[in-house]
Amino acid sequence: MTIQQLNYAIIISEMGSFNKASEVLYIAQPSLTSAIRELEKELDITIFRRGARGVTLTNDGEEFIQYARLVVQQYERMLEKYGKIVSRKKKFGISTQHYSFAIKSFVEMVKHFDTDEYEFAIRETKTREVIDDVSSGRSEIGILYLSDFNRKVIEKLLRSHDLEFHHLINCNAYVYLWKGHPLAQKHSISFSELTDYPCLSFEQGGSGSFYFAEEILTTSEYPRTIKANDRATMLNLMIGLNGYTLCSGIICEELNGSDYIAIPFEHEDNTGDGKMDIGYIMKKNMIPSRMAELYISELRDYLHI
Repeated sequence: MTIQQLNYAIIISEMGSFNKASEVLYIAQPSLTSAIRELEKELDITIFRRGARGVTLTNDGEEFIQYARLVVQQYERMLEKYGKIVSRKKKFGISTQHYSFAIKSFVEMVKHFDTDEYEFAIRETKTREVIDDVSSGRSEIGILYLSDFNRKVIEKLLRSHDLEFHHLINCNAYVYLWKGHPLAQKHSISFSELTDYPCLSFEQGGSGSFYFAEEILTTSEYPRTIKANDRATMLNLMIGLNGYTLCSGIICEELNGSDYIAIPFEHEDNTGDGKMDIGYIMKKNMIPSRMAELYISELRDYLHI
C-alpha cells in the first residue's frame, strides 16, 4: 500500500467515477483501475461498488477512505513541516455551527495564501455533521460549543470518534434580534418577556437533536419555535416575525449587517445558567497544517484571547 494508492482512492471517492478521477490525476484509466485492484487485493476488501452510473463506496470502503484521508493528511503535514513540496493542491476545510466569527476568521486566514495552490472549504452545518466531517477527515477543524446540558453527550461522541475539544472562550447567553424589535431598547431581556415572540432555531434533525442544538437553554419550554436551515433565512425571520435566538453575543457586523443587536439574557429561576464553552475540535494526535495553525490564530485574535 502506498500514499499514491491512497490518494487515488480518495480522488475516485470524491469524483464518483474512475474516468473523471483519471482525468484529474492525469493517469490512464486502466492504470488507475489496476492500482485500485491491487490495493483491494492487498487489503482483502472491496472499496468501490461499480455501476452503470459510476462508483460508490462499500461499507468497508467508507471506513477505509476515512483512514486514508487521515494518513494522507498526516503525510502532507510532515512534508510541509520539513520543507518539502507537495505537488497537488493542498486542501483545508472547516465545518462549523453558525458563527459569523468563524467565517470572518476563515476569510482572514485565506488572505495569507495563494488560492491557486490551495483548495479551501468552509461549511456552516448541523452540529452532528461538524463532528462527522472532522472525524472523516473532510474538515480538519470543527467549531462548536459545550454547555452543562450537552457536555456529557457531546464529549462522549467526540471520544468515540477519536476527537479532542480545545477551549477558546466562555460566553454568557445573549438574545439576538433586529433593531426594530419591540424589546430592542431593553438593557437585558428575561425568558418571560420573550413569550410572545418566536424562538428561531437552526434545524438539527435526528433523534436526540436537542443535545445538538446551537441555541443555549434548549431544555426551556419555548411557546413558539421556528426552524431554519441557514443564517440568511434566520435573519429574515427576525425582521419579518420579530423572532429571536439565544446566542454567544459574538457578532460580526461585517458579515451579518448592522441591523441586528445582541442584548444580555436575564436569567430566571426556571432557566439554566446560559454559559457557553466555545471551542474547536480536531483529531487526536493530528499534526495541524499551516492553514489550521493560522486559522486558530485568527480565531484567537478575533475573540481577543
